Amino acid sequence: MGDSKREFLDRIAKIKLKSNEKVTEALDQFGKAQKLKAESLKKNEEMMTSAASDLEKLERDMARKEELSAQSKKRLNDEVTAARYLIK
Repeated sequence: MGDSKREFLDRIAKIKLKSNEKVTEALDQFGKAQKLKAESLKKNEEMMTSAASDLEKLERDMARKEELSAQSKKRLNDEVTAARYLIK
């Protein structure tokens, strides 16, 4: 009877060890996913900021151009507004 009790205890210990390994692996995977998510959000924010800055620079350049007609400026401003909407 002692042998079977020991066998069960050994099996329980193996199951606990295997379970702990799986939990550790799952937590590692979750941590990696969270890190990728944070990096993606940061990169997305950087791209949006850069695009908004580029649009502002373009608007300043357009305002300086005297050879553009009022109709052309309006059309370009409409395009810039549409681009801002896409960025947001």
